[in-house]
Amino acid sequence: MSNQLATKPCSIAFGSSQKIDARHLDRWAVVYVRQSSPQQVRENRESRERQYALREFAERLGWPRERILVIDEDQGVSGKTCGNRPGFQHLLAEVSMDHVGLVLGLELSRLSRSSRDWHHLVDVCAVFNTLLGDQDGLYDANDSNDRLLLGMKGAMSEFELITLRNRLERGRDNKAKRGELVLLVPIGYYKVPTTGEVVVDPDEEARAVVQLVFDKFKELGTAWRVFRYLVENRIQLGYRCQRGANRGQLEWRNAEPQRVMRILRHPMYAGAYAYGMHGGKGSSFLPPDEIRVLIQDRFPAYISWEEYLENQNRLQQNRSTKVTPGTTRGGDAVLAGVVCCGHCGYRMGTRHKERNRHQYTCESHLKKGAQPTCHGLAAKELDDLVTGKVLQALEPASLELSVQAADDIERERNRLHDHWRRRLEQTRYEMDRIERQYQAVEPENRRVARTLESRWETALQDEQMLREDYDRFLRETPASLSEDERSRITSISEDIRKLWEAPETTSADRKDIVRCLVERVEVDVHYQSEYVDVTIHWHGGFTSRHEIARAVGTYEQLRDYDRLVERIKQLHGQGITVPQIAAKLNEEGFVPPRRKGKYSTRVLAPLLKRLGLVAEIHQLSVLQRNEWWVRDLARKLDVMPQKVYYWIQQSWIHARQSPVRKHWIVWADNDELKRLRQLKQHRSSWTASRVPELITPKQRQTN
Repeated sequence: MSNQLATKPCSIAFGSSQKIDARHLDRWAVVYVRQSSPQQVRENRESRERQYALREFAERLGWPRERILVIDEDQGVSGKTCGNRPGFQHLLAEVSMDHVGLVLGLELSRLSRSSRDWHHLVDVCAVFNTLLGDQDGLYDANDSNDRLLLGMKGAMSEFELITLRNRLERGRDNKAKRGELVLLVPIGYYKVPTTGEVVVDPDEEARAVVQLVFDKFKELGTAWRVFRYLVENRIQLGYRCQRGANRGQLEWRNAEPQRVMRILRHPMYAGAYAYGMHGGKGSSFLPPDEIRVLIQDRFPAYISWEEYLENQNRLQQNRSTKVTPGTTRGGDAVLAGVVCCGHCGYRMGTRHKERNRHQYTCESHLKKGAQPTCHGLAAKELDDLVTGKVLQALEPASLELSVQAADDIERERNRLHDHWRRRLEQTRYEMDRIERQYQAVEPENRRVARTLESRWETALQDEQMLREDYDRFLRETPASLSEDERSRITSISEDIRKLWEAPETTSADRKDIVRCLVERVEVDVHYQSEYVDVTIHWHGGFTSRHEIARAVGTYEQLRDYDRLVERIKQLHGQGITVPQIAAKLNEEGFVPPRRKGKYSTRVLAPLLKRLGLVAEIHQLSVLQRNEWWVRDLARKLDVMPQKVYYWIQQSWIHARQSPVRKHWIVWADNDELKRLRQLKQHRSSWTASRVPELITPKQRQTN
């Protein structure tokens, strides 16, 4: 048979045998064997046998059998590239090492379907004087006519591959346009093997879990929270095996975030046929208007098309971008993702410093690579404003909310109880089926009986464990609410603010409540003012405008700065003390720039000094010639100020009081300074009083 298969190439090759010389016969003859797919390897056996028969063809050309090398490592591999073909790489390596005199293939297309790879092989064969052969003849890469034929064969081989691929792709696309190209179906659906019809999964529990995913997404709002709900309640997803020995059988597997997201994004759940619904790498779903083929009302649906579009919009809103709020996350900033800059329109970011110290900042300048033009603000004042308005809006509906909360809790518990009952029912069915199989086997067939007995024992253990888990679930979560639980829910719901501030209410819960009522909050921060314009856009189209005050860095940024300065000057001109000025400012409603506490002597002193409104003790114009403030004189004499006050009390120096604050002013010229230095040498006032010339002040000269 092999000789018959090689008859045609053999006769043609003998006509070209003059191209073979001793140099070729001294090297290897390589037979390259390849088929494009595993299916061709299994089914196209004649082609494979014809390729292996080229060994006899090489023998007829003069190569001994032991000098013939068969390279068949690329069986079932496409020839459109050489990167994934170890056999082709092996062939190139042998030719490059000058080990090969002849390369044989049934058709040159077996060697390569790529012009680049084909011409690279031809160039290497030309350099090392290696012949190429197929069933049509032998070719010398250094011969101009043969080189022309080799180039044409390589181009035709590549063109043939492109033609075949285009034909297949157009047929596939045409079938997809009719909505008939269904390769795989998502979980919750079943493709009938005989007819190819797509129906909902015949298993009731598998359908219920898919419907649960959509219901919980409508309630919880994010795919991640739906995934966490499934994990916490140990709810598995039912998969139909697509390949292998268990193809079509139902398997229960734990939920994964990607699987939950695919359920929410796949158009088939809305009854639509979709083809070309993935992005470039096939991992992300395209928006509905970008899907190549989309035919509605094609399959049985779990949700309506309108609900599907709402889900896609909600998933898009869950992404954190400049135009979408993103999902609620940790942190105490209640309005994170909802606050927008009134100046540029960008969503403001949240910067957390310490607990209860967070800021809303506009970072649009970072995206534009420009200098900052917008300003942020501390979050507390803005959060307090919006929170107060939200709680005020919820107060009239507190009773209705309490009733709704109780109904929702009871409905959720009933759903979980139904899920547990279906799991128990399915487990009981599997156990009964294994038991029937065990009872039906003949006792003499002990090997089968032992296997079935082991499976039966495993099923009994699984059923027992599931019942124990269900009993614990019943103890922890009764099917219906007790009267005490209902009254507790009602009492908590009646005080909305108490519920808001309860320790059990998380930051994410508060953010979700705000987002249920508030669409976005615009803040317009004016740098030269501590006041911020706030616009709350409520769901439903209503808009409310408010104003809050923020902390600023300087007095000049205060809107009432001019009025503050004028009032301070007025009070200072009246001769009142700094503490009295601070008390007056607090009484009249003035607030420091940082808005931390009230005005005090410590807070007000730097401003007074900057305005030139120094205290009397700092005013040099109050002192006359040779006069000293007590502390300055004490520093000059290197004594404690208390000693100077004692001398004043004893009339040992000339002193007077200032006009406003009645500070003591001491007169002392050079002679007096000399006397006072001698006076301080006496550590005892009693001994000093015994020296009249030391305690008698000099007669003060009038100016």
